[in-house]
Amino acid sequence: MLLLCLALTAYFAFHTIKGRHGLDARDKLLERESALEFEIQSLEAVRAKLSRDVALLRPDLPDPDFVQEIAREVLGFANPRDRVVMTPPPG
Repeated sequence: MLLLCLALTAYFAFHTIKGRHGLDARDKLLERESALEFEIQSLEAVRAKLSRDVALLRPDLPDPDFVQEIAREVLGFANPRDRVVMTPPPG
């Protein structure tokens, strides 16, 4: 009887630590949670920027600074008064 109790205690102790819902699985879940929280924060920042961009592109009157920013960064345009410095390609 004592051997049976020891075996059951060892069995449950092992599964408390290494089981599917044990302490090791909990640690892995906590690590995954922190990684996902970081990803959520970065995605929320991107969403906030996109919301700001969409608000600035309202059809009635777009913000001229924002239109200029898009023309410069996305389309590669420059103002005629800007000085453009060209560097030779590497290689």
